Amino acid sequence: MNLFDEVKFNDQGLVPAIAQDADTGEVLMLAWMNKESLQITMERKMACYFSRSRGKLWIKGETSGHIQQVKDIRLDCDGDVILLKVLQTKGACHEGYRSCFFRKLDQGSWAIDQKKVFDP
Repeated sequence: MNLFDEVKFNDQGLVPAIAQDADTGEVLMLAWMNKESLQITMERKMACYFSRSRGKLWIKGETSGHIQQVKDIRLDCDGDVILLKVLQTKGACHEGYRSCFFRKLDQGSWAIDQKKVFDP
């Protein structure tokens, strides 16, 4: 059995991938992977995603230097979500935050709950 057979890619050939800090457990971001990006991630131990907006592969940090070194790859019980445990260089969020989840619901509105780690 091919290991990709256990991954339930959607009708666009994609599966959501969550990047989590390998040391702290902090959720850094969610992106999408296709078979090719998952294969590249496994081979290089660097996170590679599929950009839906650009329609092409995207190696995290290739141009920015904000790389994700992959320490562990997991598949959830249903086979429809990938979890990458990574060592994150600088921030994961393109807006300058360590995590893309920098907004927190606070008294009925979204409040910024992190300091920027870099200026985009």
